[in-house]
Amino acid sequence: MEGHSVANPTPKSPQIEDFLNTLFPRREAIISDTCAICGGDAHEFRDELSRKEYRISGLCQNCQDVTFVEDDEY
Repeated sequence: MEGHSVANPTPKSPQIEDFLNTLFPRREAIISDTCAICGGDAHEFRDELSRKEYRISGLCQNCQDVTFVEDDEY
């Protein structure tokens, strides 16, 4: 799925937001439609669940695929 911007990060408590920002720039990445991990473009997602996950984690589809591997995919 491609199309409109998903630049609306899910709300987090200030403490969680601060912690996440020490790991990677999640909020800034989401606002700019980029990936918080690889810095690549984050416009295309497989489905609505993946798009929702982007608003939570800031990970593009590829980084989601690498990070969230199902046990039966090994």
